[in-house]
Amino acid sequence: MSRVFDMTFSSVYPLYVTKVERKGRTRDELDAVIRWLTGFDEAAVTRHAEGTTTLREFFDEATLNPRADQVTGVVCGIRVEQIDDPLMYRIRLLDKLVDELAKGRPLSKVLREPAPTPAG
Repeated sequence: MSRVFDMTFSSVYPLYVTKVERKGRTRDELDAVIRWLTGFDEAAVTRHAEGTTTLREFFDEATLNPRADQVTGVVCGIRVEQIDDPLMYRIRLLDKLVDELAKGRPLSKVLREPAPTPAG
């Protein structure tokens, strides 16, 4: 696992971009997902995407969204919610969100926005 932890975010980011763009989504949508999960602003996402930050450093700097525990399901054959290692859990959360975006799920659902309450 340490090999994955020591990969740079800048080496993974273009793979995410290619994946979502191939499915008709945009880099802006991808960045919105990354900002939602990590609490980073646009400048921080760009800095990490262009820098030498490892995945370990990237997630050490991040403030995980309080609703991140709502992200469930299978990624790479493993249920995200059952991953014990905290860093691998965070990495797989991002993988899962990118997968959802690439599969065409509406951005509001990927970002776990609450459903609007009916007026009345």
